[in-house]
Amino acid sequence: MTGVLLTGSGITIADIVAIARRNAKVEVSDAVRERLIAARRILEGAAASGQQIYGMNTGLGANLRMAVTGEFEAFQLQLIRGRGMAVGEALPRDATRAVIAARLSMLAVGGSGISLSVFDALLAMLNAGVHPIMPSIGSIGAGDLVLLSAVARALAGEGRAEYRGSVYAAGEALSLAGLASVTLRPKDGISLLNASAVSVGLGAFALHDAEMLMDVQRLACALSFEGLGGNPLVLSAGIQAARPAAGQAGEAARLLQALAGSSLFETAAAIQDPLSLRCVAPIHGALAEALLRTKDAIEIELNAAADNPLVLIAEERVLSTGNFHTPSLSLAYETLGLAIAQVAGAAAARFIQLTGSGRNGLPRYLSPVGGPSAGFVPLQKTVAALLASIRHKANPVMLDFLSVSEGVEDHATQSALAVQKLSDMLGFWRLIIACELLAAAQAVDQCPGHRCGEGTAKIYAMVRKLVLPLHEDRPLGEDVSLLASHLLDAALAGP
Repeated sequence: MTGVLLTGSGITIADIVAIARRNAKVEVSDAVRERLIAARRILEGAAASGQQIYGMNTGLGANLRMAVTGEFEAFQLQLIRGRGMAVGEALPRDATRAVIAARLSMLAVGGSGISLSVFDALLAMLNAGVHPIMPSIGSIGAGDLVLLSAVARALAGEGRAEYRGSVYAAGEALSLAGLASVTLRPKDGISLLNASAVSVGLGAFALHDAEMLMDVQRLACALSFEGLGGNPLVLSAGIQAARPAAGQAGEAARLLQALAGSSLFETAAAIQDPLSLRCVAPIHGALAEALLRTKDAIEIELNAAADNPLVLIAEERVLSTGNFHTPSLSLAYETLGLAIAQVAGAAAARFIQLTGSGRNGLPRYLSPVGGPSAGFVPLQKTVAALLASIRHKANPVMLDFLSVSEGVEDHATQSALAVQKLSDMLGFWRLIIACELLAAAQAVDQCPGHRCGEGTAKIYAMVRKLVLPLHEDRPLGEDVSLLASHLLDAALAGP
């Protein structure tokens, strides 16, 4: 496995996924270490001059006006303990790795003033496979400091951590990995906590999976064209050029590529298909554009100094900032969720068309035996329930906040929650895609003599490798779950 080199710029979503899911080793350039040393020197010089520096010689939040005049190291330990307020189910191992990787990438930019020894300890903990147990609820999007407390405390040997499949006291886990706990120097605690690394790390995961599901959704839609006898001319380049909406031309071209060689191009087609087929290029185009915008938002955060206070190395000074605040990130994920909901809604509509009363000469409910056979029609209820769950998750949350810390923190972005609900949405969407694939493959089976295109033939073969055609009524829910479990395989990446 090739390692990932931190240079302070250029880290991608793919890098975070490689570190988190494939255990890629993280390395650091000499320039990063030089930058961290320079930032630390500037920070200590500013503090020595008497400058008030938030979280170093002052309290946090509502305690901003409380001066810290001695026992600075003890205050950092108090600071991270006092933020250990998260609750809820612990993040899984790969999610925790993504969070730590995201924070290391941000710290490598050099704006935090973190001690080099603490940065190196965080890096060593990740590479050794020691993973703090991180509860998942406690961020309002004004930095994820309550959640990140678990990481900081584990570095100091407190709390619990997973190592090689077992959970230990953090100090013991570090020792088993050949590591020692660290002593936090002034400002090291807030440097570890005051960033949106949870939102960014988990957001990278969600976006990666959304992109993969979009690849499969394209193929599922193309297979529905085959099963419904859709008119592929609606995907013609000239139509897209006449109204060049975001992403529309590219999505039409991808669908045409999947259908290349289909006998659809040789038959008389309907003048106008249902909108879930006829308008699929703009519907998919909106999601393609939202995916690009979200990728930009995440990769900006991965390569940014989102610290407060911030060490400006070029100016050799330390200033308080709002860089930890992530409204653009939240808006990107809210928009992405709405775009996914639109695409899932179109997929659900195509499923209803496929399994209804016989469009394109298909048998009622896609049942080859007819009579009282239920065929696919009970699955319509499941699809409707899945779509309702997606629509519920698509409701925005970024405006839902309360003023906290005696009014000091009177605005929040809810970025962690926006990311989490998007992640939840992907599970429902994946099941809808599986339902569409299952119905579209069954429809193709009921069209003797029909020839699928190059891309649709491949996705049809994948479906049939996993699930047999419906010859008599059976529990299709089991087939849907089986098919859905394979939809994030990289081999399914579409045209």
